[in-house]
Amino acid sequence: MKSLAIKAAGALLLISLAGCQTAYYGAMEKIGLDKRDILVDRVENVRDSQKDSQEEFQDAYQRLVMLTDFEGGDLEDVYDDLNDDYESSKSAAERVSKRIDDVEQVAEDLFDEWEEELDQYSNAKMRRVSEAKLNDTKRQFNQMLRSMHQAEAKMAPVLATLNDNVLYLKHNLNAAAVSAIKGEFANLKTDISGLIKDMSKAIDESNAFIATLKK
Repeated sequence: MKSLAIKAAGALLLISLAGCQTAYYGAMEKIGLDKRDILVDRVENVRDSQKDSQEEFQDAYQRLVMLTDFEGGDLEDVYDDLNDDYESSKSAAERVSKRIDDVEQVAEDLFDEWEEELDQYSNAKMRRVSEAKLNDTKRQFNQMLRSMHQAEAKMAPVLATLNDNVLYLKHNLNAAAVSAIKGEFANLKTDISGLIKDMSKAIDESNAFIATLKK
């Protein structure tokens, strides 16, 4: 009985969410924005978030470079600065993930609608052209999405390593802690560089997809 109630609640939630999404699309259409426009806007949001995230990880990278050259001073200040960089990088990464989810949602709805509307054609040639365009758009979207997820997947391990370094410095505010972090820096440097490169690729893919939809 309990399982049935849970399933019923889940079904009602899905219906409610679907209704909210439908109402949202309806409201957007009233101001002249269809699903294609919304998808462009959301891809632009992901792209901008990735740019912000790149900058935050680059700042953390530069902070670690400064730390490896640390020869004395207030370690409390060093910790505070590095912790701020970590928190900013973490928040930026969370925004990227959230916005990727938003992109996937509207893309799925757009492609479903496009697929259903193919059956409304009476002209076979026009239908074939539209279907070919749909398939090309899906292919390019999936390519862009893979790039987004590839960069997204690299953020978590980089953040975990950054957090390790921040915590270690917090718990051991002394020269030995700085030396330990220096020993970990080589791998982290490689990881951050790889992440930034993958983000650049995802940003380029996003720009190409946006250009395609705006044609």
